[in-house]
Amino acid sequence: MFSPSSLAFLKRLLDTPGPSGYESAPARVWRDEAKSFGAEVSQDVAGNSMATINPQGSPTIMLDGHIDEIGVIVQYIDDEGYVHISPIGGWDPQVLVAQRIRFVTETGEVFGVVGKKPIHLIKADDREKASKITDLWVDIGAKNKAEASERLTVGDPGVIDSRALDFPNGRLVSRSIDDRIGAFVVLEALRRYAAKPGKAKVVAVATTQEEIAWNGGGALVCAECIGPQMAVVVDVTFATDHPGMEKKEHGEHPLGSGPVLSRGGLISPVAFRLLRDAAARLKMTHSLHGVGRDTSTNADAIAIAREGVATALLSIPNRYMHSPNEMIDLADVDAAAELLAETCRSVDGSVDFTDR
Repeated sequence: MFSPSSLAFLKRLLDTPGPSGYESAPARVWRDEAKSFGAEVSQDVAGNSMATINPQGSPTIMLDGHIDEIGVIVQYIDDEGYVHISPIGGWDPQVLVAQRIRFVTETGEVFGVVGKKPIHLIKADDREKASKITDLWVDIGAKNKAEASERLTVGDPGVIDSRALDFPNGRLVSRSIDDRIGAFVVLEALRRYAAKPGKAKVVAVATTQEEIAWNGGGALVCAECIGPQMAVVVDVTFATDHPGMEKKEHGEHPLGSGPVLSRGGLISPVAFRLLRDAAARLKMTHSLHGVGRDTSTNADAIAIAREGVATALLSIPNRYMHSPNEMIDLADVDAAAELLAETCRSVDGSVDFTDR
């Protein structure tokens, strides 16, 4: 299981604001942790952070977890000093209602509350209608536009002010689990690989802009730069053990059931088998997820980078995705890190990634 220092790092990573396009603060936290166990650390113009163990090894394996989270961005400040926002990434506006917002500016943090017309003043016919983000505003306590503009400016990012909480049964609740937990897993796997390295060069990467990346974002840039022969993307998937989930549509992936391995689509059968076989050696419980088309993760971009990369997708079951209170089971996270490290140790020059 994780050391106390690893868990402290995880909570520090989750609590540091870093929506898509503004990931520099959590990226610094991630790089500092990578340096602490001797990884060779670098970054690129897209904001991606890379940590390498066994740099002279072969083949090269890329472990990807995106470090960005969904957030909001200041779009307009009106004459009364109210701040109007646009989404960064995919929001259900109902989640934003009455939340506290933590804006990050060049001079420090600014806090606000999301406002909406009180229920008493909403006409009966409109009470059942869902709120739109344009119906909401953020109140930072300013008296007018001039005062608000001294504290915030258009383009300043923000996140919901929600911090990591320990829950019973080894569960952790936080915003930004999608996908800081992936960025954490790949670095924890690299730490374990460093303690007992194999033949491969392993590069853990904390990539940027996944939540807004219709073009592959930081992951595509990073894959082009690193040139891996194999990649494993670590992201979250929908936990299916809460009310309203249809297992016939989403499969069965409850919290505590271990990592989820994807099959189909752009997933490399070779990379999948390496993960599956490592899970068998470890006698590790896991579940499978069928991919009929794309995965809606960085795996889609990495798989077609350069001349093609043998790419696998490993996911962590996650409740309440894209909310202030996402929930995961730390046992699943620990298992994912152990499975990645074991898989990397099994890869050497004899692996034929074209053997489909």
